[in-house]
Amino acid sequence: MLFIIDFDGTVAPTDTVDALLERFADPEWRRIEERWVAGEINSQECMAAQLALVRGSRAALEEFLESVVVDRSFLEFVREVSPYSHLAIVSDGLDHPIRHALRKIGLAIPIFANRLLFRDDGLALSFPYGDAACSVKSGVCKCAVARAIDAGRGLRTVLIGDGHSDRCIARCVDSVFAKGSLRTFCEAENIIHTPFQSFSDVLSVIREWTARPDREGAREMTCPLTAP
Repeated sequence: MLFIIDFDGTVAPTDTVDALLERFADPEWRRIEERWVAGEINSQECMAAQLALVRGSRAALEEFLESVVVDRSFLEFVREVSPYSHLAIVSDGLDHPIRHALRKIGLAIPIFANRLLFRDDGLALSFPYGDAACSVKSGVCKCAVARAIDAGRGLRTVLIGDGHSDRCIARCVDSVFAKGSLRTFCEAENIIHTPFQSFSDVLSVIREWTARPDREGAREMTCPLTAP
């Protein structure tokens, strides 16, 4: 089994990027967000432009980014499913706060996220897990990351997420746990999913599953969505 796990709003109850922008960025970041929602710019363009508006000392930014906390039941979830599963944090957010949040609770899980760069008076961003073939131009193409981890093994793939960056992959995994706007999207698109609020909810469902290897065989994971 392969768990593709979102971070902001999922592992971390709050959205780290939104909280960062609220505190350190020029209010112009909201107009950029509106342009992204309207489909005028893609995800990479949106986040790069928003992060460029952040101003603050490195010490202040690091203190904020390293204060992120995670769902209290996440550690229990990881410990229970790790013996029979592959896990990856796959986020269209920032790698720096994710690494620190997991380190604080003693977890070493592969992280696929946008790379945060500190500069003299703010932040910059790079996209090591972007994919030229991604139709929605996400900073992190979750479909491509899942394909790479699976490496043709046909693992049963489970998505746990909450937002816009999870929409594409939600169409092509075997199981979806959804909250927030992802739940709304799944309901609107008739995507079978399990609603959740915390990893305690997720764990309760997984405990009921009976292992059925090769249940459906490998599924091609393409990015079926077009840019909004």
